[in-house]
Amino acid sequence: MAFNGPILLKRIPDEASQRKLIRYDDYVASGGYKAYNQALAMKPEDIINVVKDSGLRGRGGAGFPCGVKWTFLPKDIFPRYLAVNYDESEPCTFKDRYLCEYDPHVLLEGIAIAGIANRISASYIFIRGEYHTQAKILEEALKEAYEKGIFGKAYPGTDIVHHCYVHRGAGAYICGEETGLLEALEGKRGWPRIKPPFPAVAGAFAKPTIINNVETLACLPYIVENGAAAFKAMGTPTSSGPKLMGVSGHVNKPGVYEEELGIPMGKLIEKYAGGVKGKYKAAFHGGISMGVLGTNQYDAPLDFDIGKAFGVLGLGTACVTVMNESTDMVKVARNCVRFYAHESCGQCTPCREGSAWAYKMLNRICDGRGKAKDLDLLLEIGLAQGIMPGTTICGLADGTNWVIKTILQKFPEEFKAKIKAESVQGVDVTVGGVKV
Repeated sequence: MAFNGPILLKRIPDEASQRKLIRYDDYVASGGYKAYNQALAMKPEDIINVVKDSGLRGRGGAGFPCGVKWTFLPKDIFPRYLAVNYDESEPCTFKDRYLCEYDPHVLLEGIAIAGIANRISASYIFIRGEYHTQAKILEEALKEAYEKGIFGKAYPGTDIVHHCYVHRGAGAYICGEETGLLEALEGKRGWPRIKPPFPAVAGAFAKPTIINNVETLACLPYIVENGAAAFKAMGTPTSSGPKLMGVSGHVNKPGVYEEELGIPMGKLIEKYAGGVKGKYKAAFHGGISMGVLGTNQYDAPLDFDIGKAFGVLGLGTACVTVMNESTDMVKVARNCVRFYAHESCGQCTPCREGSAWAYKMLNRICDGRGKAKDLDLLLEIGLAQGIMPGTTICGLADGTNWVIKTILQKFPEEFKAKIKAESVQGVDVTVGGVKV
């Protein structure tokens, strides 16, 4: 453990009244673009190796090693593209927005470094459709970067010119999935693609393409400037480096904070967010797609190994939404499933129909019309292989299921209380292995 203060947020004051947009000159004055100039003097393979050695894993939710992903690009096939995932539509997640609202050049420097390492011809920053102000901020920063020669000129010793563009989405959650993003980037409906081929082989415009999250790319300047060891000294052996963590819900001081991976969730809440308003009950620790942490899991470590140990899908975005004792967890499940049913692109029948069925059942339960068999059917939808999990092109159906099954398994009594009394008389109802 060697986290000694903010790295990604070092230019953004804690006090809201002191925050301001960091322009190019201010960014350079605070050490910005120093790593970019170092990267220009390095061999591409050396940059890739230092990123691999740092243990940097994707900060968008999947946690795949960044440097390893870069090695999937086929050798000597050009042009190559970089798609930057700034869609950030996962509920309860707002870390990328906060970073780029005030310090957009840290993202642009990361894009420029990734471009040098992979000989990228064009980078496309795919930004969420609702981020109107943030898109304008990014476009102004990109204009500054072009004026200073960061983009629009050839890499040393090559004729490959790196251009960078801001591409605005139209407000679809599914475009946060990497291949749905690529479809939308090409001007098509945002439907996830069947893989293979994978984006590294045939991505944007059927060319080799890397897809990285905003925060992932923002880590690159620190890694190049300070070395892999400095980055790896923070966090845990399998989850290295600092992490942006948005905290919201029933806390006294919601916001975006930076800590090293592995910090217990309770410590994050108490140290930065002023503690819980009321008594802690549950939390979404990484957006709703990862499932919920229960009442006895307040101190779960926020790292990429959280999944199996705490009965959730994974770390996700590490943006924590806290719920206190006043929260109705059945209604939470219904609201989450309503979101998924609305945002399903409709391409895969199990997702399209399954999310709609689950939403109808949860509505019945919340309205007092539910029956014991509804709980069994919800779990069958959420747990049985071949119904929803593992049957769809993208992970939206799996996210739906993790919400359903983790809330059912960790708060079974709340579901029992809403089921019609006559429907459970003489009936053994088992929810997640718990007889209710």
